[in-house]
Amino acid sequence: MLRRILVLSLLFLLGISLAACGGTDQAGGDEGAGTPETIKVGAIYPVTGALAATGTDLTNGVKLAVEIVNGEFPDLNLPLAAEAGLPNLGGAKVEIVWGDHQGSAEKGMSEAERLITQEKVVALLGCYNSAVTATASQVAERNGVPFLNPESTSPTLTQRGFKWFFRTTPHDDTFAKNFFQFLEDLKATKGIEVESLAIVYENTLWGSDVGKFEKKYAEEFGYKVVEDLAYPAKGTDVTSEVQRLKAANPQVVMQASYVSDAILYMRTYKEFGFLPEAILAMDAGFVAAEYLKTLGEDGYYILSREVWALDLAESKPIIAEVNDMFRERFGYNMDGNSARAFTGTLVLLDAINRAGSTDPEAIRQALLETDIPADQLIMPWEGVKFDPETQQNTKGKGIIVQVQDGKYLTVWPWELASADLIWPMPGWDER
Repeated sequence: MLRRILVLSLLFLLGISLAACGGTDQAGGDEGAGTPETIKVGAIYPVTGALAATGTDLTNGVKLAVEIVNGEFPDLNLPLAAEAGLPNLGGAKVEIVWGDHQGSAEKGMSEAERLITQEKVVALLGCYNSAVTATASQVAERNGVPFLNPESTSPTLTQRGFKWFFRTTPHDDTFAKNFFQFLEDLKATKGIEVESLAIVYENTLWGSDVGKFEKKYAEEFGYKVVEDLAYPAKGTDVTSEVQRLKAANPQVVMQASYVSDAILYMRTYKEFGFLPEAILAMDAGFVAAEYLKTLGEDGYYILSREVWALDLAESKPIIAEVNDMFRERFGYNMDGNSARAFTGTLVLLDAINRAGSTDPEAIRQALLETDIPADQLIMPWEGVKFDPETQQNTKGKGIIVQVQDGKYLTVWPWELASADLIWPMPGWDER
């Protein structure tokens, strides 16, 4: 009798287990399994640490893009704005799972591992710092997970033969060449001739690549480099570096620094009375929101390569529409970092939607087939289309902006300029 009760009990428990697992004879077994209600995407940025302010700009750009995709904004001419969610995945909503790399390449790698293996994200975004993007994307490559990089600019990132890595922003080979095209235009149209340069760059992957390409084009275009200065990133004293620059006396400084370094250098330039005719900055720290908030007028008049500027809204109204939304939600205007993060997020989500699946290979193929026209972007690009070999966007381009009256105004190419170039920079005591 006892044996019979035990057998019946086991059969009863087995029946419950099968029902809970959706056994093959249960109604609706795995119906709808291909259309999850939520699509999880990982985003790895410097949320804390020295670059936390920049990380806020980046994550806010991602957040606005996801809000637009998850909501309904039929008047916005942007990918996925018209309908709520991802229509080819049954209206599934997008959830961002955040990773914080704190400016560390090792931390970026571990965060990528966590997001892929524990959070089960279908794709990754990030990471701003080129050195971090390099390690985090290695994890994605090893696991066969799509990785969309909106803002890292080291050219080597798309020269590794990776299958799963895609980049929307132009890279520093393009930007470095733009600097010398600008100097040539300056001589041809304004009669301003530059002969001597100093090249200053932080010594991680990003800065080192910038220095390499600027030296390459200086030689190609016939400019004399009087100082080649690689400095330790995140240092606290640049006195000796600035003294070297002052002794070399270049007409123009080309500089690649993240925000804390950019602020430190500008303060030290003023302290030692060093002021070249122009500083041509490689974006990054010189366009971060924290730069002008901290320096005020001491940060004015620098020139920076950019991929976005608010004044371009005069000829491209979608820029103003999106920036208004951004300012309403976060209390300040977009910058090049938030604009690139916003754009990269939309490109990735558009590909996931066109894939109609969370299968990694389907998403990768959809990314390869991406062809977003210029009028559906807030960037001054010709569109987004990836090179089939390198997965680098072939339609991106740069502009040069100058800080005037607290605003980043486009000054080159001349046909896009909203303000006249101020050259040379006014002296420290003239501001």
